[in-house]
Amino acid sequence: MENKEQPQQQQTAPIDQIIKQRKQKAKDFASAGINPYPSKCTLDKRNADIQKEFINLQKEQVADVKVKTAGRVVTYRNMGRAAFLDIKDGTSKIQIYVRADKVGAEQYKFFKNMVDTSDIIAVSGVPFRTKTNELSIMVENWTMLTKAFRPLPEKWHGLKDTETRYRQRYLDLISNSEVKDIFVKRSIVISTIRCKLEDLGFVEVETPMLQSLAGGANARPFVTHHNALDIDLFLRIAPELFLKRLVVGGMDRVFEIGKNFRNEGIDKNHNPEFTMLELYQAYADYNDIMDLTEVLIKSAAAKLGSVMNLEFRRAKMFDLIREYTGLELLSYIESGKMFEQVKHLGLGLPKNASDKKILDQLFDEKVVPNLKNPTFVIDHPAIYSPLSKVKFDQPEIAERFELYINGMEIGNAYSELNDPELQRVRFAQQMEAKKKGDDEVMPYDEDFIFALEQGLPPTGGLGMGIDRLVMVLTGVESIREVITFPAMRPE
Repeated sequence: MENKEQPQQQQTAPIDQIIKQRKQKAKDFASAGINPYPSKCTLDKRNADIQKEFINLQKEQVADVKVKTAGRVVTYRNMGRAAFLDIKDGTSKIQIYVRADKVGAEQYKFFKNMVDTSDIIAVSGVPFRTKTNELSIMVENWTMLTKAFRPLPEKWHGLKDTETRYRQRYLDLISNSEVKDIFVKRSIVISTIRCKLEDLGFVEVETPMLQSLAGGANARPFVTHHNALDIDLFLRIAPELFLKRLVVGGMDRVFEIGKNFRNEGIDKNHNPEFTMLELYQAYADYNDIMDLTEVLIKSAAAKLGSVMNLEFRRAKMFDLIREYTGLELLSYIESGKMFEQVKHLGLGLPKNASDKKILDQLFDEKVVPNLKNPTFVIDHPAIYSPLSKVKFDQPEIAERFELYINGMEIGNAYSELNDPELQRVRFAQQMEAKKKGDDEVMPYDEDFIFALEQGLPPTGGLGMGIDRLVMVLTGVESIREVITFPAMRPE
């Protein structure tokens, strides 16, 4: 009697005919003096609360109290003078049992004719357990809350088509309970990080999304135009330079969790709109920031109950290159001889590729796939780290790290460069790179140098991708699984 495989309405009729029929039902409700879209419904229980409260009911036992709950009709099994339905709210799914002798023959007929899968209804009645020991509600009264015009998709149970899942996330959430779990966990990760930083004395701030210069990272920006000022503006690629201005102003510990935008390709690790944690701590260096990063990630993992390996390794970039390629490359940076050193590795790069491009691709292909356990890759070439402080006794090396987990970059951090004269030189070098065709370099930001001339204390900073961190902590392999509405090509 309680077979749940067959919904009430198979999509044998054309979808436009089904929609027409359902629209007519909405009109029939109104004609009967019933609002099919009431403004409010007061409930005393959510489905998960009912499941928990009556977990100890025995088979065929009936509770001695009534409950009122609501949800979307996801299955409907008509048994003649009775019907079993599953309704699903934001917490759980529960079975309801509607019988003609309980709600009345006329009311039952009205229910049978007017309620369809995907409708949202409220019910009140008595919890009980069926002969098959399923907790259910014996319905005494019901109310239509939302008359849905479209039925659930033909194969909505376990909807798998990724194109549909990402474009119509609402169907994905209805169909796949684990999808909602990921977004709940994402919220927990962000909340945990925010609370931990606040406990450590950090202040959350907001900086401009629209910027006159796209600084703070090497990336292509999105460009827009402000009509009143008649100027082009950029969606920010990073909040870094504004946050460091705040540190100059005396806000010693600041952070921001917000959107960045980069006009780049889309793949399993990249979405043009993504969420970043960026923080700055005065009187700290990149070693302190490594410690802080561990604390933040371990706190979030603990909150989720994650059992993943969180033993963090610290390894120098060029030591890792030697470990996985056998090459000693540090002395060849910007020598014009890098290509000859790596050509046997089959990287597929042209002879005129820049040394930075060669180093990036070599590292991405030969080293990164091996970095499964959390690894701080420290001590990058200073020439490619324009906002980073260098080692005093080794000026060709920047006090910088990138964090990799599961072969994916999660964060980037520096001991922040606070020498205004050296920052001028670094910006000038970026401009020279731009002349040579690098369209991802940082612009020359004169106002930022002016701020540095006021005095930036020794500072450590971190940028960490929230989306990628959630990927790691939830075990999914695509960034689209952790973004509610990822970027998609228009249909």
